[in-house]
Amino acid sequence: MTYQLTAPLLDACVLGVVAREDVYGYTLTQRVRLLVDISESTLYPVLRRLQKDNFLETYDQPFQGRNRRYYRITDSGRKKLDFYIKEWDIYKENVDTLLSRKGENSNE
Repeated sequence: MTYQLTAPLLDACVLGVVAREDVYGYTLTQRVRLLVDISESTLYPVLRRLQKDNFLETYDQPFQGRNRRYYRITDSGRKKLDFYIKEWDIYKENVDTLLSRKGENSNE
């Protein structure tokens, strides 16, 4: 992708994935990477920060003799995601307006 992902937009993407269902780190990374070119080494600090800010919480669950760390969105995380969605809608609409060719004066 040509455009860089800012920290708030990356936070919004992570919260959006986790809001759908609890996920463990590897799955979360793969889902985000389907849409955004990002490394695991970039994503795990984001997860730790979102957890520190009480937007995500973790729990461990056994899987094939090992524990998997799952991430779950908190109520604060849902509120933050709602904020990001509203901000994204405004931002997207503004960028779409600037990039739109509708109504262009062909004589200019």
